[in-house]
Amino acid sequence: MALWGGRFSTGPDEAFKQFNDSLPFDYQLAEQDIVGSVAWAGALKQVDVLSSDEHKKLVAALYELLDEVKADPQAVATSGAEDIHSHVEAALIEKVGDLAKKLHTGRSRNDQVATDFRLWCRDTAAHILTALGQLKGEFIALAERELGTILPGYTHLQRAQPLLFSHWCMAYVEMIERDESRLADAKARMNFCPLGSGALAGTAYPIDRQALAVGLGFTAATKNSLDAVSDRDFVVELLSCASISMIHLSRMSEDLIFYNSGEAGFIELADNVTSGSSLMPQKKNPDALELIRGKTGRVFGAFSAMMMTLKALPLAYNKDMQEDKEGLFDAMPTWLACIHMAQACIKGIKVNGERTLAAAKGGHSNATELADYLVAKGIPFREGHHIVGVLVQMAIAQGNNLEDLSLEQFQSVHSIFAQDVYAVLEIDACIKARQALGGTSLEQVTVAVKDAKKKQQITVRDANLDDVESIAKLIQHWATVGENLPRAKSDMVHSINEFAVTEVAGEVAGCASLYIYDTGLAEIRSLGIDPETGITGQGRQLVEHLLVKAKKLALNRIIVLTRVPDFFEKQGFTFCTKDSLPEKVMKDCELCLRRDNCDEVAMEFILKQSRNAEIPCKNVA
Repeated sequence: MALWGGRFSTGPDEAFKQFNDSLPFDYQLAEQDIVGSVAWAGALKQVDVLSSDEHKKLVAALYELLDEVKADPQAVATSGAEDIHSHVEAALIEKVGDLAKKLHTGRSRNDQVATDFRLWCRDTAAHILTALGQLKGEFIALAERELGTILPGYTHLQRAQPLLFSHWCMAYVEMIERDESRLADAKARMNFCPLGSGALAGTAYPIDRQALAVGLGFTAATKNSLDAVSDRDFVVELLSCASISMIHLSRMSEDLIFYNSGEAGFIELADNVTSGSSLMPQKKNPDALELIRGKTGRVFGAFSAMMMTLKALPLAYNKDMQEDKEGLFDAMPTWLACIHMAQACIKGIKVNGERTLAAAKGGHSNATELADYLVAKGIPFREGHHIVGVLVQMAIAQGNNLEDLSLEQFQSVHSIFAQDVYAVLEIDACIKARQALGGTSLEQVTVAVKDAKKKQQITVRDANLDDVESIAKLIQHWATVGENLPRAKSDMVHSINEFAVTEVAGEVAGCASLYIYDTGLAEIRSLGIDPETGITGQGRQLVEHLLVKAKKLALNRIIVLTRVPDFFEKQGFTFCTKDSLPEKVMKDCELCLRRDNCDEVAMEFILKQSRNAEIPCKNVA
């Protein structure tokens, strides 16, 4: 039965049902809908709509459903429900009966979907920020690898001035950093919670919406219920960020397609991002780059469609807004896939430095340096520009480059030329002359690469009280998505000596703690990394740091309960049984809502196998 069926004497016909139902695409919001429902159940308990026992049953059923959804998300799409909210409610009724019908008290599908969608967008933005950071790192690595390689620079697709290939790489680093900044800003603006806004006028129950928002990892609750349920600015912003970033990826693709061509021959793409021809066996086609360029239009289309959907909608919610999802659900994975593919292309590039140098020396790309030479001798630039133009015509007529002209030929145009002109025309001199900030000189590009690498570097240290706010934010984020147990800020203050943090570009980006039980057993817990940094390896370095600390404290055994055993196996942990962890079970597990349906595994790291047999932490990598 539809959630709204009581008003109607007959149901919709099949054609309308197919036209109206959104489950075939909004099933992707299943996890967010369940997480939001867990939070709403807690809010209803606080206003006595649900008893403690009812709340406990509902939350346990929701977590059980969450595990089922994660195991087989496609099964949700084919359940036949009208939308994801209907599906979740029906599934809950199967698990707890009529109790499930109390969960929708005080909320509407309008504020529910607005919340779900923001949660999905926030999670997706975090994944894309990570991918952008990885792509940026690949450009920086290529720039460092090719430092000193000279490339012809172009305007109007005509050779203009010589550049360092690394300077070209760092141009895209600048673009990606702007993409990151825009996306981070959009993510911050979307991080306000509509839940509790009802259909449009707000809920009639005394819900603490601020606490509800914070519990879901939002900055705060939205301030106006009418705007909250009808706002889709965050979708437009995300699609705008995607479109601008795809412009950058498409421009990069176009550059590399040309550089990879037989006519240029500046680079060779790796086999894993190219394909051949079914007819011409010699072909090696840059398909990955062409697809990035082609898929850019799909993202632009979603952006345009969303603006057209919203442009004349009255307040508040209208069914038109159901069209907000399909475009975004296509555009975001497309954007993410293109970022990953761009990273693969950059990673595998082989640069033909001889070809790039030869091309940079051709096309009279040192003409500007020749004009600057005349300026240095007191000739106004506009007059010098004309003189060099005449010399270029002379060189072209003879089929030579400017540096091939004789001194007599230079002096036939102007007597001010001397033997020192040839040093100015050398390709290395052209590069070296661009010493101003942001120029292509080796010194400037080296500094740019060094600064970019510094931003990517990770520092690990013990935490201090100045880090409490950052640690609390990280723990709250991962507790919200169910990966860590929540911790009160006061607890962090009292136990700050247990924590270690990572810093990226001077900002706390990750945390973990080493908790020591009364028996001497120690546990690594509260491990979490800011998903926006895009810098990999932080978790490994935090674990390594805490293992070194544990050894200094003469601890013998370190344990974790985790859903990512592969990660800890790589750090040297081995599997053990939960029965061997009575301290952990007594302290935390009894308080966990998932204790009867736990999907975590126990692992241990033995620092001392015996009095004389130690495992050195330096082997943990």
